[in-house]
Amino acid sequence: MAAHNGLLAGGKGGRKSLEQLLGEALPKDTSFKVYHLSTPPTSASAIYSAPPGKRPNKTYCESHFLSVSINSNGKATSGSPGEVLVYAIEVLIYSTAHSTTLFVSKADSSGYLHLLDLPKGSPSPLKEISSAFLSYLVERRRRPGIQTIASLFARAQDQYLFARSIDNKGKHVLDDRGLVKWWCRVLNPLLANEKEGGWHNIHGYLTVPGLDTYETRAFLPPKHAETKTWTVGHPLREIALFPDAPPRCLIPHFPDDPKSRYLDELDDELSGSQGKDNGRWKSVKGLDMFWEMMAFRQECSAGRLVGFIWVVFAPTPPSEAEDTASSQALTSQASFTSSFTELDDSPVKSQRLSRQPNQTVETLKDETRSPSRTRRRKAKKTPSLSGPIVPRKPRVKENNSVHRPSKPERTPYYIWPADSRGQVVLEEKDYHRFHELLLSLDFANLGLACEATKRWTGEVLGGSPVETSGWGTTVVGTRAFEARTLPGRDTVTTLNVGLVRKKRRAGDDGGVSVEAPPHESVQAPEVNVLGAGMIRKKPKP
Repeated sequence: MAAHNGLLAGGKGGRKSLEQLLGEALPKDTSFKVYHLSTPPTSASAIYSAPPGKRPNKTYCESHFLSVSINSNGKATSGSPGEVLVYAIEVLIYSTAHSTTLFVSKADSSGYLHLLDLPKGSPSPLKEISSAFLSYLVERRRRPGIQTIASLFARAQDQYLFARSIDNKGKHVLDDRGLVKWWCRVLNPLLANEKEGGWHNIHGYLTVPGLDTYETRAFLPPKHAETKTWTVGHPLREIALFPDAPPRCLIPHFPDDPKSRYLDELDDELSGSQGKDNGRWKSVKGLDMFWEMMAFRQECSAGRLVGFIWVVFAPTPPSEAEDTASSQALTSQASFTSSFTELDDSPVKSQRLSRQPNQTVETLKDETRSPSRTRRRKAKKTPSLSGPIVPRKPRVKENNSVHRPSKPERTPYYIWPADSRGQVVLEEKDYHRFHELLLSLDFANLGLACEATKRWTGEVLGGSPVETSGWGTTVVGTRAFEARTLPGRDTVTTLNVGLVRKKRRAGDDGGVSVEAPPHESVQAPEVNVLGAGMIRKKPKP
């Protein structure tokens, strides 16, 4: 566990910090408090299955958890003002030597954002926070010549992170269609950073199993047809390292993902040796058929929708000089980080292992042949300590330095810049422990939510005043928004008096004459109208 001020630190080359990005995106003069947790890159299972005859890519996973709180303005049941968490988002970063994938694992709101009393029609702060956080991670994890992918699935649920927050009347839960549209609007600002970020191309993809292309386009942001930044479909074959591999090798395997559960069921068909060698399923023959079958899954049918969204950041093609420099840098990095890589397949290690038995046999022979050498070695032992014992004063342990992550910042498989880490860097087991703590707290009402916020923020660093100092950063918004009035809700539309035309009285002949508008120059043909006296009523029988 280590405290870090990555939220405040600006990046190299004038890059903005997370605090600056959030301040520029949030409403003006609105105060938020941000808590950023992260873990060091740790070895993880590959998200893509290896093709037949290939080994899985060496993968590292890094977790980021961002929570945002506001002041409850003294409305807590305890009678004292306190903080209350209003939003939290978790992003997992999977890094290999060929790609960097950002997966939005969970995102949830507690429903207490209405305490800010923002003007009606102002943009949602939760949307702006999500966009700023994702763009921050994409920029900090960018590697030259390596593609970056942002991926998520949108599935509506009452609560993901804040337990019993659905009991809060102020929480507005979007349905499946509204949630897919919301996430498309969140990721849409990332597509506009193509020139500013120096990317060769940035493109978004959306797939909703069970809907055709025309129906799926309704979820995309407006003006997507003009900018041509969104495509209805998936980029699985374009971003794959082996595009011609079987379908199971092209679909990523993320935690708590609907398509991952379907992948596990289909992999049961590979129980035979022939299936393992071939790497192909028996029932599903291709990617198109996989998405067709996904529409019949329980999570994607019976009136439910799940949207799968990708944003692919294609790197700029490097020149030959850059290729040479990058290869030299990777070679030096590989030699520098050789102690952190796995050595199971190293020929040096195999030679050492093969030499050890021979060396032991030779040493045994030498010991049996020359007993005098053994006596000499025993005689050369270090002398025992003697003299007075000086007591040493115990040192107070101010921070948990035993669990301080010690990882290199740059390897051929990932980068871990110091300015992109969380305010608190936790080991993986501690991170999951505090994550489970948040899931066990109660956010049913404002009083319980304030107590839960105080407990969670206090226990992350053990509640020590030395360790908790500096955790959590106050961000004040600087962006001015114009309140948009929604028609038909707050205002009543009235017609101008000059637009109202009164109906003229009927003439003596019983007919009605309509005066033509003054701007019409062409006279309409006259219509013969029968008088009232010429109409004869039919006598009753």
